[in-house]
Amino acid sequence: MLIAAAREIYAERGVDAPLDDIARRAGVGNATLYRHFSDRTELIETVFHDALVPILGMAREIRDHPDAWDGLTSYLDRVFALLAADRGAGDLLTTAIEGVPTLDALREENRRTLETLLHRGQEQRTIRADLTIEDLLFLLAALGRAAPAAPDNWRRHLALLLDGLRAAAARPLPAPALRPEQFDAALHRLGTAPQTPRRREPNPGPPTSENPTP
Repeated sequence: MLIAAAREIYAERGVDAPLDDIARRAGVGNATLYRHFSDRTELIETVFHDALVPILGMAREIRDHPDAWDGLTSYLDRVFALLAADRGAGDLLTTAIEGVPTLDALREENRRTLETLLHRGQEQRTIRADLTIEDLLFLLAALGRAAPAAPDNWRRHLALLLDGLRAAAARPLPAPALRPEQFDAALHRLGTAPQTPRRREPNPGPPTSENPTP
C-alpha cells in the first residue's frame, strides 16, 4: 500500500514530494510510514530498486562492446526506453538527490561506461576528438530533464544529439569545454547535481492516532 502510493505520487509530483502526502495517499498515519522506512532515501530505494537495476547491469555489460559507437548508441537507446516506460525512475535520475544505494551505484557505473566508450570511440575515430566526458554528461542530463515534456519524441531528440557527437560532424566549437568544477556548478543550476537530502523529515513523535498530521 505504501509502495503503491509512493509510486503514484512520485510519478505525479517527483521524488521531492513530502512523506506525509504519501502516508495520506496510502490511508495510514505518518507514524506507520516511519516504522517501515526511516527516511526518504530508504523509501526511494525500495520503490525504484527494480527499475534501476537493469540499467546498472546494462552499464556494466556494454563497456566491453568492441564498437564504441554502436555500444554508446545501443546503451543510450535502452536507457531512455526504460526511463520512458517508468516516468518516476526518469524523474529520479534527473533530480538532485544522493544517498540511494542503487542510484549512487548507477551514477558511478554510468559515468565509467560513458567515459570508456567515449575514449574508445575517439581512438576508433567515430566520436569527435574534442568531446569531453563533461560535454557528454551535460548533454544527456539536459535531454533527460527535458524528455518528460515530450515523452513520445525522445528518440528523435536523442538521434539529433548523437549526430552531433559523430567525428564526421565535427566543426570547430565556439567555446572551450567545461572544467570539472564548472560542470558541477552547471549541473547544480540545471537541478540535476547529486546533493545529500534531508535524512529524515520532521517527525512529531508518536501520534495518538493513525491519522496523518495536517
